Amino acid sequence: MSIELSKEARQQATTSIERYFREHMDEPIGNVAAGGLLNFFLKEIGPSIYNRAVADAQERLLGRVQELDIEVHEDEFGYWKAASRPPRGRG
Repeated sequence: MSIELSKEARQQATTSIERYFREHMDEPIGNVAAGGLLNFFLKEIGPSIYNRAVADAQERLLGRVQELDIEVHEDEFGYWKAASRPPRGRG
């Protein structure tokens, strides 16, 4: 699966890479080079981040599914238990 960014997100990421180079590196980076670096990150590192996020979501959902029986449990065969109590107002 290819990891894609929206046009707006791609522009913000490219601008952020350019700023990072201006503030932390010896040489600034141009827009085209920043876009190329972004493409490299998306293709090389993006899948690892994506896969980790999917695994985290699976783990979280599995935990919720395992708790489902606790949250929506109904006691079975409760008619006679309720019927054996004295009726309200008589007693």
